[in-house]
Amino acid sequence: MQGFLAVLKRELKGYFATPVAYVFLVIFLFAAGLWPFIQKFFEIQQADLRLFFSNLPVLFMVFVPAVAMRLWAEERKSGSIELLLTLPITVPQAVLGKFFAAWAFLGIALLLTFPLPWVVNYLGDPDMGQIVTGYLGSFLMAGGFLAIGSFFSALTKNQVISFILSVVACTILVFADNPTTLDYLSSTLSPAIASIAENLSFKAHFESIMRGVVEFKDIAYFVILIAAWVYASTLILEERKAN
Repeated sequence: MQGFLAVLKRELKGYFATPVAYVFLVIFLFAAGLWPFIQKFFEIQQADLRLFFSNLPVLFMVFVPAVAMRLWAEERKSGSIELLLTLPITVPQAVLGKFFAAWAFLGIALLLTFPLPWVVNYLGDPDMGQIVTGYLGSFLMAGGFLAIGSFFSALTKNQVISFILSVVACTILVFADNPTTLDYLSSTLSPAIASIAENLSFKAHFESIMRGVVEFKDIAYFVILIAAWVYASTLILEERKAN
């Protein structure tokens, strides 16, 4: 436990030791805040954050891999991973410490969007329960994207390659429930394959939570997905340590 906390504190402090974190936060907050207004937020005359939340999967497809690509690729490129893995901490502790530090950073980015709920409260009487569940789903979805990015960061020492592979994987999972995709899979393979693809989609589970419906299957989807990809990252690094 001490090893996990040591890595967590080190990584979280490292995010704010350089201007990169602040640049990321500014760009993310600008994009997240501007996009709903570009999509005629005032014209729909509905005081809620539906437009904000519905845009997050696309934003996360780019921003989360950008955060994740440095988790292990940078360590491998600089050679500091050998030093890290020789410290008196286990590989799972190092992986979880880095993952939760990055997840906490993404959580901070989401918390900094607090002016948006304030605006909709000022303009009308929104369903605050729906807003809270929307943020819960957003945080879980960010963790899912991050776990995928962590895996590809552990897989390669090149941050650009890690970023591209993560974006591709996240894009597939976001648009897996696209009607065109489902129709193609159903006609060329089978309806069962199309159903599996739909159930694996980030958007399908996130939009259910976003609407204020918190079901066990949606929470379990994100928890299992995060655990599976983080475990895969651990296996890769365990093998590297053994070699």
